[in-house]
Amino acid sequence: MPASREDYSSVVSMGIIFLVTIILGMLLSIPFMGMGYQAFEDPNDLRIPVIYIVFILIFSGAVLFLAKKKKLGIIQGLVLFASGMTLMYVMVIPYTYMLEMMFDASYITYHNDAFGYLLLFMSIGTAAVLTYILYKYPEWYIVDSIGIIVGAGIIAILGISLGILPLFILMIALAIYDAISVYKTKHMIDLADAVTEKHLPVVMVVPKIKNYSLKNQKSLKKSLKDGGKREAMFMGLGDIVFPGCLVVSAMTFLGREIIERGEVIGMEPTLASFGVAISTLIGSLVGYAILMKFVMKGRPQAGLPLLNSGAILGFAVGYFLIFQDFGFGVW
Repeated sequence: MPASREDYSSVVSMGIIFLVTIILGMLLSIPFMGMGYQAFEDPNDLRIPVIYIVFILIFSGAVLFLAKKKKLGIIQGLVLFASGMTLMYVMVIPYTYMLEMMFDASYITYHNDAFGYLLLFMSIGTAAVLTYILYKYPEWYIVDSIGIIVGAGIIAILGISLGILPLFILMIALAIYDAISVYKTKHMIDLADAVTEKHLPVVMVVPKIKNYSLKNQKSLKKSLKDGGKREAMFMGLGDIVFPGCLVVSAMTFLGREIIERGEVIGMEPTLASFGVAISTLIGSLVGYAILMKFVMKGRPQAGLPLLNSGAILGFAVGYFLIFQDFGFGVW
């Protein structure tokens, strides 16, 4: 079946979501680094990708098990809680700048003072309201809007927490897992079906028809079997997050060390590291364009093999052109 105008429109719209989420993650990563949001003490610890892979396998198995037992409410609760926590961390940034401007304060943080408590209250309150809206009114535009914020927050936190080599290992391993789960075991379709049924912000949605409602979305597996016209295009949030993490990691860990009292307390981007980050982003967009060629043929596709490959190749090209060596920030 040849691609329609709606197909091309949905590809462009999803591409914009992809780009906006990663750019927002880049913007958040700088204040996140300053506020000490790194998830791991040693970003180059090679045990980190192993832990992540094991966690993802356990989570996938749990979702499939609970889906068979018709108890997806447990997963829904966990994902909503995790989304709310991420939203809280993200909302700290705009509220910090707003309070600094309103009260002419040079720096506000979670200290035991009125500003710190006000900042915490505003961030938690906003996150709670947004999470409630997501739970109560899970339409595609709500899911996408919150998905962009959550995705950007995850990109920023993981990007400043994982060094280049651990992230390479994680991205390659997840690309292999994604390919196996889509093309061989096919359980990724079951996972997508489960999270779509609960309207969780881990799958981005772009409608192809007018008056589309995510709440009325049929089973993805049933739609594939029927072979009819697709009402919407779906893309896993992870397909955006992991290429985005490499963009932020390149911008962060190829930058300049921040040294205070003889100790490295953080990293800050430089023009060179920003250049590699942009090259990585361009590579991931090339991977996205190639992926969409296959998606428009109408069959489910594993996103991470092409997206991660594009990001890694973009990183390699940008690093070599700018730094002119084959260390690639790994050694």
